[in-house]
Amino acid sequence: MHVLIVEDEAGLANELVHFLTKEHYTCDWASNGHEASEKIAVNLYDFILLDLGLPDYDGLDLLAETKRLDHEPAIIVLTARGALEDRIKGLGLGADDYLPKPFSLLELQARMQAVVRRKFKLKTSVVAFQGFELDTSSRKVTYNEQEILLTKKEFDLLHYLVLHRNRILTRLQLTEHIWGNILEDDYDSNYIDVHIKNLRKKLSTHSPTDWLETVRGVGYRLSA
Repeated sequence: MHVLIVEDEAGLANELVHFLTKEHYTCDWASNGHEASEKIAVNLYDFILLDLGLPDYDGLDLLAETKRLDHEPAIIVLTARGALEDRIKGLGLGADDYLPKPFSLLELQARMQAVVRRKFKLKTSVVAFQGFELDTSSRKVTYNEQEILLTKKEFDLLHYLVLHRNRILTRLQLTEHIWGNILEDDYDSNYIDVHIKNLRKKLSTHSPTDWLETVRGVGYRLSA
């Protein structure tokens, strides 16, 4: 998923980026509140890891500002603040979880996965759709227990479509999810169409893929 790390401590931020990138997340970093505010306004993040103790911004104000936008990122507050009042305020403003520093990276990953399961009402790491099964832990897709070999980006794209089933996703949303901040990276909007074409080809050798719909002029939808 596309993650924004809002953290003024460069060492911790770099550690988070390194760890989460290895775990197949796409990461952006903002070292202060104003930079974070600008990134949140123009990018569609799936997750925001938010430090409350920013040098130029109250993290709670940034949290409230984010919740006023149309975006729907999951937010985990990461902070050295241990006061119960801060936790209550953060959760009251819409944070999905709260993790005090110092914390284990493995615990952070587990909490992120738990938030995703709650958000998308998943009971296990295996999601069934149209006869296929997608395992988010092993990153495998199978049909009748036969594995279908997908590239990293093909898996990420299918995973995102499955989580947002029955919802039209624009090419911009899909591109930002796969490539991250498109304002900074070199990308071609046709990449999404190419990956969808390859995905359909691989899946259709096992079962028809008419459920993976093209919404002309907009994007794609996985119907279930």
